[in-house]
Amino acid sequence: MEQVGRTLIIIGIILIIAGLIVYFAGNRLGWLGHLPGDIRIVKENVRIYIPVTTMILISVVLSLLIWLIRKLL
Repeated sequence: MEQVGRTLIIIGIILIIAGLIVYFAGNRLGWLGHLPGDIRIVKENVRIYIPVTTMILISVVLSLLIWLIRKLL
């Protein structure tokens, strides 16, 4: 049960840090979501947005970050 509490605390800290980054650097991250490979379909009453390249980029960065944290700990 202690492990679950510890995991929730770590996830909460990560979310707070991510929120602060988005809050303070939101204007500088405007390119994120508008990368080549992101699919955007806009018609009269329908908007479909599939950020394929953005998702891959975020996945790679998070995977490297988790690998680095595991390596250090």
